[in-house]
Amino acid sequence: MEKVLDTIVAKSRIELEEKKKRIPASRLETRLGTLPEPLGFESALRRPGARVIAELKSASPSKGVIRPHLDIEMLAPELEDAGAAALSVLTERNYFAGSLENLERARRCVHIPLLRKDFIYDEYQILEARVYGADAILLIAAMLTVAEFRRLYAFARSLGLDVLCEAHTAEELSMLLENGAVIVGVNARNLSTFETSLELSGSLIRRIPAEKLAVAESAIRSREDLMTLQQLGAKAFLIGETLMRSEHPGETLCELLSK
Repeated sequence: MEKVLDTIVAKSRIELEEKKKRIPASRLETRLGTLPEPLGFESALRRPGARVIAELKSASPSKGVIRPHLDIEMLAPELEDAGAAALSVLTERNYFAGSLENLERARRCVHIPLLRKDFIYDEYQILEARVYGADAILLIAAMLTVAEFRRLYAFARSLGLDVLCEAHTAEELSMLLENGAVIVGVNARNLSTFETSLELSGSLIRRIPAEKLAVAESAIRSREDLMTLQQLGAKAFLIGETLMRSEHPGETLCELLSK
C-alpha cells in the first residue's frame, strides 16, 4: 500500500476505534430495518449513454482546497438536474474535508444513487454508509488484501449495497477481476506521485471484460477525454475536480455530456 494511503488509513483507524466506543455497531444495526431499499447504483450506470458519477468534495491531499464552501443542498440537485447518473460523496474528514453528514444531506435532496467515497477497511464503515444513505461503497484494491476485499465486498452486498472496486495498476485490476468485482473502476491517479495519466487508465480499461461495468476515474477534464475513454470501453465516468472547480458545476456537466 502506498505511503499516502498508509497515512490516511492510520489516522482513520484511531478515530474509528474511538467512534465504535461512542456508537457501537449494534446501534447502527438496529436502524437497518427502518431504512428504504438502496437505489440501484449499478443499474443506474448501465443505462445507455455516457453515465457520470458526479463527485462532491471540498479538498484533496494533492490539490488542497478545491471548493471552500460545499453547498450540498445547492450542488446535489443541480448535478442531478444536469444529468448525473449518481453522486459520489467524500466522507473522509482529515484530508478531503468530507463527512457522513454531507452524505446524509445529499440523500435528503436527490433521487439518484449515492456512493460513499472513503477509505474503507472495516465492516463498521459499511454499516455507516448504509445508515447515512449510501447506495454503494468504494473498495480500493491498493489498501486491501484479497481476504479483506472478499470479506468487505460480501458484507456490503449482504446489506444491498453495490461496490465500486478501484484499481490503479494491472496487478490490482487482475485481483479485482479474479475475486468477483462487477463494477470496476480504474483511477488515473498514481498513488505514489498523485500525478494522473489518462493513457495509463485507458490501457487498463481496455483489459476489463465487456460484461463488467468499467468506470473511468480522475483526470477527466473535457468532452474529448470522456469520449476517448468511452471508446476504450469505459461505460461510466467519475468526475470530481473538474466539476467542483467550476462556478456552475451543472453547466459544466451538461457540456461534458453535450446536453
